Amino acid sequence: MKLKYNNIVPLFVNALKRIAKFFYRLYIKMPGREMKWWKKLLLWSGRVVLYLLTLALAVDINLFGLFGSSPELSDLRSPEMNIASELYAADGTLIGKYYLENRSPVDFTELPPDLVNALLSAEDIRFYSHFGIDLRATVAAFWSTARGDRRGGSTITQQLVKNLYKTRDNRSKGLLRNVSGINTAIYKLKEWISAVKLEYYYTKNEILTLYLNTVDFGSLAFGIEAASHTFFDKSPSELRTEEAALLVGLLKAPTYYSPVLNPGNALRRRNNILAQMEQYGFIDLKTKDSLVKLDLNLSYRKAGPEKEETGYFREAVARSLEDWARTSGYNIYTDGLKIYTALDPLLQQYAEQAVRLHMKNLQAKFFEHWKDMNPWVDSDGMEIPDYLEKLAVETPHYESLYAMFSGNADSVRKYMNQARRMKIYTSSGSRDTLLSPMDSLRYYRHLLNTGFVSIDPANGYVKAWVGGIDYRFFKYDHVNQARRQPGSLFKAFVYTSAFEQGLGPCDRRADQPVSIRYTEDGEQRVWSPHNADWVFTGQNITLKSAFARSVNSVAVQLTKEMGWDAVIETAKRMGIKSPLNSVPSVCLGSGEVTLLEIVNAYCAFVNGGQLNEPVFVTKIEDVNGRVIFSHKSVPESVISEEDAFLMSVMLRSGLQEAGGTTQGLWEYDLFRYDTEFGGKTGTSSDFSDGWFVGVTPRLVSGVWVGGEHRNTRFRTSRLGEGLRTALPEYGIFMEMVLKDERLRSYRGKFKNPPAGVSRNYQCKSADSDSDAAGAVTGPAGNDSLPVLPVP
Repeated sequence: MKLKYNNIVPLFVNALKRIAKFFYRLYIKMPGREMKWWKKLLLWSGRVVLYLLTLALAVDINLFGLFGSSPELSDLRSPEMNIASELYAADGTLIGKYYLENRSPVDFTELPPDLVNALLSAEDIRFYSHFGIDLRATVAAFWSTARGDRRGGSTITQQLVKNLYKTRDNRSKGLLRNVSGINTAIYKLKEWISAVKLEYYYTKNEILTLYLNTVDFGSLAFGIEAASHTFFDKSPSELRTEEAALLVGLLKAPTYYSPVLNPGNALRRRNNILAQMEQYGFIDLKTKDSLVKLDLNLSYRKAGPEKEETGYFREAVARSLEDWARTSGYNIYTDGLKIYTALDPLLQQYAEQAVRLHMKNLQAKFFEHWKDMNPWVDSDGMEIPDYLEKLAVETPHYESLYAMFSGNADSVRKYMNQARRMKIYTSSGSRDTLLSPMDSLRYYRHLLNTGFVSIDPANGYVKAWVGGIDYRFFKYDHVNQARRQPGSLFKAFVYTSAFEQGLGPCDRRADQPVSIRYTEDGEQRVWSPHNADWVFTGQNITLKSAFARSVNSVAVQLTKEMGWDAVIETAKRMGIKSPLNSVPSVCLGSGEVTLLEIVNAYCAFVNGGQLNEPVFVTKIEDVNGRVIFSHKSVPESVISEEDAFLMSVMLRSGLQEAGGTTQGLWEYDLFRYDTEFGGKTGTSSDFSDGWFVGVTPRLVSGVWVGGEHRNTRFRTSRLGEGLRTALPEYGIFMEMVLKDERLRSYRGKFKNPPAGVSRNYQCKSADSDSDAAGAVTGPAGNDSLPVLPVP
């Protein structure tokens, strides 16, 4: 067994030397003489002290493993505590924290005198005069306990040992842990020993600072910094006397004295501490009498990521740092890091507002659309039988009830249909109501959700991120966790592949039926898709016009010519990491991808073919302010500069071509700020998913809208296409961005064409195109609007 001799404090050694010298003089130098009573008393006292020191030494070195571990010397000299890491926006604004314990250390100079005095009055008035153990308080505590009045005698230093080193948990117990009554004596002795050691290594002010940085104030607030902001929304240095007394009062029992849960208890405890401060001379009687009359006057905000409006982004950053943390050895939840991100707080604010405004309006339309009907219908429009019942069986709540009722399905069903109080999400905010679990499930299956993200195409910096309608209720992120069918958004990879094979925007294809024979899972199949309006005009139209109107037949013809594997290869090269099946329907977006993948891929179209990985974090500092990570963008050329330019022309064509699917943007105040736009809509089959990606030279943004399950959807194209469900969210967002003079850097026009562009992109008007536009009896393609004038 390895004994921890390096843990023995010189104090013990000196004491043993003095006792040995005393006994030497008593027995060796004066043999044969009868000892007087006081010498006998000294002798027995010395023996007791020697026994206690020997016991202390045995406990400290964990002799034979009997007593369990004690704090190491290195632990005492460099105590470790869990410190919250802080997340910052690009402008230095704090936007969130990561923690196991919400703690941000402060220095002693930041502690107001009244806070220190309140602590001393309540917990340890002789703190500055004892050596870690207050013998008077200890004797008084023993005497009170013997009379049945349990009273603490621990000093602040002893409490610090208990909080900091967890001396009472199972890992600190030895072979004697099961002996009745021994455990308490052992861990008390450990705390005394460690307290003396702490006093040896630290000044009194340092101990006070460590204590106030580590204690639990309740409400997920660890340390005085977190507690001050949680209960009063201010820093410790700004605390008033009565506020300091209230926080100190929490230390005795954070729940019982909580000013939120038990305000009466908190008020009495605060006033008792103010009385003690007056008793010990820290405040005068007049001040005490005036302070005890004050109300609590809280400014309470419970700590917790679920309260943060940037909760989706916070969790996305954490996921993005998992590999870095694994290789670097840092823990973002305990190491007190400062994490700086690319997020623009103004763009984030406008993204959140756009989501709230649009989704509130869209949800109202959805409720009206279905009225008293259920939206879970099959492709034929028939309600799916037993849909909710089957869904309920898959929930964790049902599984726990099934176990509780020993597999009695009838009992579970009865319980699931009993109403109870619960808090639910509404587009106007959370609401308390009375619902059964089944009613709750039915309600939530009527809700639409969304995802929104904006990226700077020049460097991949993520500028805004909203993963859903409300992080408190819906933790699943629809930006980079949800995979859905992108519909016509995927056509961008079809046309990119065509350009890579030499075609250009002004080449033509007939709008006519197309069939593709292929093999899937060993079976011969034929795929014969139709246009969104079921109309084929038979006219030769330019690729530019076909893309602008989102004509399916042309995209399918190009895919048939090139092969769908070529389209998949282009998509993968441009950053689509989701698995894609090798089937021809992939060209119309049958594969499932994330919103982040699509938006980032579109960045290459306005960045000269250069693609960056999405960048969340730009810099990380450790707890001492040392930079331990700094991002360096390394763009990859994924398509040629000419093909990227041609695709940017195609994206702009939706606004310029008659019947273009993005002409809905003209309804928003976007076109008087010297800024050019492009974009593409997308809609999956049965209108389950609505998409829009909008591009400007400075910002690429994407929107997805749909139900959590594909069965939650609109029934008609008039309401369910991406230009109706997703494009308005983008329009609202960009309208706010362009109107804000502080965000002028996001305005601008697309670059001139690169030198040597070999293919024509300014297509001449042709009768066939005009005829085609006039022949369409419904929407010209996915998500089209009536033709609007082009200025």
